Amino acid sequence: MNQQLNSSTPKLNNQQFVDLENKYAARNYHPLDVVLEKGEGIWVYDVEGNKYLDCLSAYSAVNQGHCHPRLVKTAKEQIEKLTLTSRAFRNNQLSLFCKEICELTKYEMVLPMNSGAEAVETAIKAARKWGYTKKGIPENEAEIIVFTGNFHGRTTTIISFSSEEDYKTHFGPFTPGFTLAEYGNIEAAKQAITDKTAAILIEPIQGEAGIIMPPQGYLEDLYNLCKENNILFMSDEIQTGLGRTGRLFASDYENIKPDVTIVGKALSGGFYPVSAMLSNAEILGVFQPGQHGSTFGGNPLGMAVARESLKILVEENLIGNAYENGKYFREKLVAMNSRFVKEVRGRGLLIGVELNEEAKSARPFCEKLQQLGILCKETHYNIIRFAPPLIITKEDIDAAMEKIAKVLA
Repeated sequence: MNQQLNSSTPKLNNQQFVDLENKYAARNYHPLDVVLEKGEGIWVYDVEGNKYLDCLSAYSAVNQGHCHPRLVKTAKEQIEKLTLTSRAFRNNQLSLFCKEICELTKYEMVLPMNSGAEAVETAIKAARKWGYTKKGIPENEAEIIVFTGNFHGRTTTIISFSSEEDYKTHFGPFTPGFTLAEYGNIEAAKQAITDKTAAILIEPIQGEAGIIMPPQGYLEDLYNLCKENNILFMSDEIQTGLGRTGRLFASDYENIKPDVTIVGKALSGGFYPVSAMLSNAEILGVFQPGQHGSTFGGNPLGMAVARESLKILVEENLIGNAYENGKYFREKLVAMNSRFVKEVRGRGLLIGVELNEEAKSARPFCEKLQQLGILCKETHYNIIRFAPPLIITKEDIDAAMEKIAKVLA
């Protein structure tokens, strides 16, 4: 049998591509029926040439904008040199990445991985081993406190401690060792602590839950609670970190330095899966050769792209832009005074618009916005998430608000 695959992209219309995906792809997502083929800055284009403002940024992975020229150049140059060595050997890009991200974030050590879920799994393993070897928790009895509404990934261990039943149904049995406490309730966290608690794992702002903000001072109180009880404070900043909220990390708003910060998504500007666990030498030092790893983690292509993505965030002031223009965007949404809007919340350019009972589902609003050239996505049924690339300008926001106002009016 002589079979060949056609690598060219056929000239099909939007619906034909949708039909192909519906026929051949597993339906583990419910995307809007727009088929994209090109991106530039804050804009994306579908296969029929229609232009859209991207207000999702691939769930905050494209903070630097689509196909940022500096990242394109870096990726091309590195692809022509060296892409993968595995960690059986060292590579120059890994060494430089580790130095530069530690200097930027003021952490002592970093362990690079690929996906965000891998970085969360890394943090869980590190916290457990730290609990056994440093805190003296009996072997195989370590507990990690997590919170209602959490979203840290899709692996079997991670969904084991989700409070969302849809993420768990028919995927058991589940990994033990996690205690669920109410998000935003410091008393619930206190009650969850035992002498076997190794760490807490928290999102400083819950993204998938609908841009849920904890009470002011809660993160600091939780951090202090951890210090009082010799517990690791682990912050999942995969969505909120690297400028999205108008600070390098969302935890910076409460002037705390987590023992562990987990990053991903925007770490590579949407070019390549790169994630990392950041911590100190005592915690990351628990890993010995052979105890944890990844074939692709720390590869030269990913590291080169990640290095440039961090430089872009700093040198192009994208963090400050997210703070100023996020505030402007939220003010515009509030001033719209729509009868369908229950609440506008968020920080920086991570914004949630919760709709009231009259509006019912957020899905039709997102579909109407798509027709007007704005791409966003509903979360938790009645919430619209606005998270454009951090390069967006006030003029872009003004133009978008005219269309958003039409839909939400």
